[in-house]
Amino acid sequence: MTVDLNSFAAPIRVAVIGAAGGIGGALADILREHERVAALYAFARGNASGDCLFIDLEDEGTIESAAEEIRRDGPLDLVFLATGILHHVDGLAPEKSFKALDANALERLYRINAIGPALVAKHFLPLLALDRRAVFAALAARVGSIGDNRLGGWHSYRMSKAALVMLIRNLAIETARKNPKAICVALHPGTVDTNLSKPFQGSVSDRKLFAPKKAADNLLRTIDGLEVGQSGHHIAWDGNRVPF
Repeated sequence: MTVDLNSFAAPIRVAVIGAAGGIGGALADILREHERVAALYAFARGNASGDCLFIDLEDEGTIESAAEEIRRDGPLDLVFLATGILHHVDGLAPEKSFKALDANALERLYRINAIGPALVAKHFLPLLALDRRAVFAALAARVGSIGDNRLGGWHSYRMSKAALVMLIRNLAIETARKNPKAICVALHPGTVDTNLSKPFQGSVSDRKLFAPKKAADNLLRTIDGLEVGQSGHHIAWDGNRVPF
């Protein structure tokens, strides 16, 4: 069942950043075919299919250029940041202990999971409509919750995602001064069957492992149901609030 997106005034204009990834790609596919979406701007650093514009969260110049691609066409109703890094084939992996902490790994995760999104906000928030409901959403993670942390470990990822949630909190406060109808939100997608989660799916039941399209549907449904009072919060795929 297609998400209505009735909370937005049509025609809807959307930017998806990270549209070559599992969740981002599924979001772009749904929005590209949605009858109420008039314009979709899909951005990615890697793009095998050739249907995305280029952006690199580690290069502010590309973020600024991406925003300029849109600015001349008019304001956006939704910006969805579907990016993040947890591990990499070059040996980057979640730390099981503080003894495994490495400055280069910490810096890399902060650059992509927190600094990059901050720079996206710098250039894309000014593109949001000022006279109607508009949403800036970024993929967070439940393991970035301080209040929900009972296991420890995964230091770099937890820290960088917690920083992202703080960023969203700040953005919500500032954005509300210009548009009281605007919403900035961090979204936890659950465990999704993507490259990011593959090494860690062994303990996840089939019922709790979402296909990318199902995860995208869940997230769009949650966005469609958001109220202004939820701006600045960390919200899970089912609409429930994740503790800070």
